[in-house]
Amino acid sequence: MAIVDITVIPVGTGTPSVSEYVAEIQKVLQQYEGRVKYQLTPMSTLIEGELKLLLEIVNELHEVPFKKGLQRVCTNVRIDDRRDKENTMQRKLQSVQAKL
Repeated sequence: MAIVDITVIPVGTGTPSVSEYVAEIQKVLQQYEGRVKYQLTPMSTLIEGELKLLLEIVNELHEVPFKKGLQRVCTNVRIDDRRDKENTMQRKLQSVQAKL
């Protein structure tokens, strides 16, 4: 299991708001329910699953603003791929909470 933190930044939207693009990205992720877990945060989206599938999803999410007519998109991706034990968003949160 891996966790991907992705931020898709549409460039040249004509407005400072990007919620329309974020909503479209969430709609794409809904198609993967049951195969990956995902969580929208105020600054990015977290996706948990098998790395190969996550990378395919990253590509699909990067394409969302292009499909809406934009000519430039910047996407930031961080990958947490831990292989010595199960790596889930919930487990990471529980680890921190146990130490509080």
